[in-house]
Amino acid sequence: MDVLMPQMGETVAEGTLTVWHKSVGDTVSSSDILFEIGTDKVEMEVPALADGVVKEICVEAGETVLVGTKLAVIEEEGIKESIEETYVENQIIDTKKSTDIIAQTNISKRDRIDRSMKLSPVVRKLLAENNLTHNDIKGTGRNGRLKRSDVLSYLEDNKSNKQYLPDTSSRVAEFNDKTIIPFNHRRKMTAEHMVRSKATSPHVLQAVEIDFSKVEKARYQLGPDWKKREGYSLTYLPFIARALCSAIKDFPKLNGHIEEEKLVVFDRVNLAVAIDLDFEGLVAPIIKDADLKGVTEIARAINELAIRARAEKLTADDYLNATYTVSNNGSFGTLITAPIINQPQVAILSTDGVSKRATVIEKDGEDLIAIRPIGILAQSFDHRAIDGSYSGAFMRRLKEILETRNWAEIVS
Repeated sequence: MDVLMPQMGETVAEGTLTVWHKSVGDTVSSSDILFEIGTDKVEMEVPALADGVVKEICVEAGETVLVGTKLAVIEEEGIKESIEETYVENQIIDTKKSTDIIAQTNISKRDRIDRSMKLSPVVRKLLAENNLTHNDIKGTGRNGRLKRSDVLSYLEDNKSNKQYLPDTSSRVAEFNDKTIIPFNHRRKMTAEHMVRSKATSPHVLQAVEIDFSKVEKARYQLGPDWKKREGYSLTYLPFIARALCSAIKDFPKLNGHIEEEKLVVFDRVNLAVAIDLDFEGLVAPIIKDADLKGVTEIARAINELAIRARAEKLTADDYLNATYTVSNNGSFGTLITAPIINQPQVAILSTDGVSKRATVIEKDGEDLIAIRPIGILAQSFDHRAIDGSYSGAFMRRLKEILETRNWAEIVS
């Protein structure tokens, strides 16, 4: 049977074969992990679908191929028969060829040992930057394979030991005061997606200034008990996400995909939330049916996704069918960010830093200067599907919801 590159999501068109766990001539059963694949979003192990013998490997580790590409061939006629055929064939070849086969077999065995220690690009990068080898760290992956989390745990346990500081001197010398950092798989896929999005969608940016006084009041009143109960802080993001879902109800075209020359609008909001992986890349898993959730449920969902993302526990299902994306840069104190649309969606919202500023307010018919928590929300939208007036009205509605709702009474 032919082994094909599987599809890891509706919008995923290709994947990278990162590791082979079997070689030509190996026997496999349906319980064996055959290979590992990855996209810019997720890595996953793929088991064999049948018992048999690996007769051919068509795609080498490290290659990126389209969904449906033939990766290997498994002979299903029976392990015993295959071994007997190989034995009979070996009896009729001359001594020289027999010697060659023995040598090739030894090479194949060594190759299989090497393959079992195949490292992902991000693991190789971490090892190189910290002057380590895979022999220094015990792997917790299948067959002892070293994972990113293994290296990070090792570094955390040994952070006081100076011998593991990054050593880039050889790379710097080689390139005359320049350091060359090859893109890992996730960075390559992210780069390709960003370039394709900018080339596909005519991006337009609109931004509004938000007075977060009502949200800040809720955070101030509920924050201490929330932190004690939930174990993490109540941030601005879940309030913004809840308000975003409410505003989308009035402006549903923003909750859609462009397919060829039509806009597909979805009833439910599957909100993708961009999560930074400690500067090692970005992923955007979804909160499914976010429009049916309150602030508390959204906050818990964001926290749970962030924990699993940084522990590399997300699956392909966590990315499926996103309808709108929010990118949170506020923790870094940014003023305004122009985000790139997550294809094939039509819009993306950036939430930036909130800080106390002097602003003009009206009270009893007079203009007064007051100190308020102010932040900027910015939306990039695809002008093929959305006009500026529609997006502007949506942003005005989003601002109204955030500034006027009594959030302290809404959040449980």
